[in-house]
Amino acid sequence: MNEIANEFKSLRMPGMAGCWTSLLETRKIDSLSFYEGIQMLVQAEKDQRKENRNMRLISAARFRYQVTIEELNFDVARGLERGKIMQMATCEYIKQGAPILITGPTGTGKSWLGTALGYHACLMGFKVAYFNIQKLFEKITLHRIEATLPRFFEKMAKMDLLIIDDFGIKAMDGQQLLDFMELMEDRHARKATIIMSQLPVADWYDVMLSNTTAADAILDRIVHTAYRFELKGDTMRKPNK
Repeated sequence: MNEIANEFKSLRMPGMAGCWTSLLETRKIDSLSFYEGIQMLVQAEKDQRKENRNMRLISAARFRYQVTIEELNFDVARGLERGKIMQMATCEYIKQGAPILITGPTGTGKSWLGTALGYHACLMGFKVAYFNIQKLFEKITLHRIEATLPRFFEKMAKMDLLIIDDFGIKAMDGQQLLDFMELMEDRHARKATIIMSQLPVADWYDVMLSNTTAADAILDRIVHTAYRFELKGDTMRKPNK
């Protein structure tokens, strides 16, 4: 009987192998009909493959934190409304290609919320990429030097969800602004983007003054159709002792 489990493993069906072993160990295999047994084996394999894919998506996203929506501290006073966040958990915004803008002072949980939404998107089977904006520009610069930038932009355009943290932490120079505009243009009304920033949206224009035409184009694509979370309150970060 153990040979069957080994055959499943050799055929790269670890879910079936695990289910078969479990049925043997619990002695439930004799109480199942042929149909029930096949159904359980197939479902176990489907569940295992889904879990493996989700783990690959989470790893590829390169999140700063690991946090689920269930771990969020819902608080209307802080701008974390349960109903609104659970609406985002349906991932309908991803299907719409709509942006989410998360703003608020340092330590109010912007990265935490953005990561939780991204992590949940991975569990729903969507491809996600997470970047601190300065690391994003460093990666773009490296790809430009290596003459592989078009390929990188193409890869980002295919991401179901692109998460950009710390937007506006410093003003963008002319090339950075053009690169950012290309990213947003590729995603506009097609793919979803989450942007987190300490700056209120009304101040975003000020960090893009190196090219006001590009600034107008970027804001036009990400502001008007966006879902917004404006987080409030004191910092939730624990002070260093």
